[in-house]
Amino acid sequence: MQLFIQQIINGIAVGSIYALIALGYTMVYGTIRLINFAHGEVFMLGAFLGAYFMIQLGLNLWVSLLAVMFVCACIGMSIERIAYKPLRHSSRIAALITAIGVSYLLQNLMIYFFSPEVKAFPAPIKVTVYKIFGLILTSKQVLVFILTIALMLALYLIVHKTKMGLAMRALAVDEEAARLMGIDVDRVISFTFALGSALAGAAGVLFALYYNSLSPLMGTAPGLKAFIASVVGGIGSVNGAMVGGYVIGILETIMVYFGMSAYKDALVYLLLILILLLLPAGLFGKQLKEKV
Repeated sequence: MQLFIQQIINGIAVGSIYALIALGYTMVYGTIRLINFAHGEVFMLGAFLGAYFMIQLGLNLWVSLLAVMFVCACIGMSIERIAYKPLRHSSRIAALITAIGVSYLLQNLMIYFFSPEVKAFPAPIKVTVYKIFGLILTSKQVLVFILTIALMLALYLIVHKTKMGLAMRALAVDEEAARLMGIDVDRVISFTFALGSALAGAAGVLFALYYNSLSPLMGTAPGLKAFIASVVGGIGSVNGAMVGGYVIGILETIMVYFGMSAYKDALVYLLLILILLLLPAGLFGKQLKEKV
């Protein structure tokens, strides 16, 4: 039983990172109904930027994290302006294909400049092991817990307590009505991409720090699982994205507990299929009717 609880703790740590990435997917989709498949690569860029700021510039973890979030926010806004904005009123398949294209472009650019080999991530903190009632908790896990909770709380305050957050929620309900009410739709969409990309960048640093690895391909699997987490929770729902991330993380570690780590990815995709069959709108999503 103790080992099972230990795996739950490990799953919450991994699920926290998935939740941060999933928030970017769900905010962008909730605002402009676009699945930004380049989001996983922004996550990867965040990890590389974190390593650069710490190794080359000698910055500490906290300053590096803030710098990463700022740069990734700018990258997210640039991607939206260059790749997505011209296709905003095109078919959804065109925007989807463009998102996949941007994803592969960023991934291959990083492979060209840094090679596809896995590199070690710098260790900005001393790893300390705490034993509480026989359970093991590392300083890395504590850092992940604290930062993800702080970032999620900040996101909640932005979405629910600011004028920009109110504009985001209005745009998610009806873009045309929001435009008629005087809301600058382009500015709100750019802000949404910036916010989601900043969270993805922070998640990239935490992921690379937690697993001590860095690779141009590192955004593919976590990005896809975070997308599944947003679908499971109800894509477009911020609360759903957070819950979905934790569900995926805990599910993976439980599979490790039962000695079936080789099948943990298969179980995640099976969960996605079951959710789409039984709850197409996800756990917290709302069933929307579209006019044809």
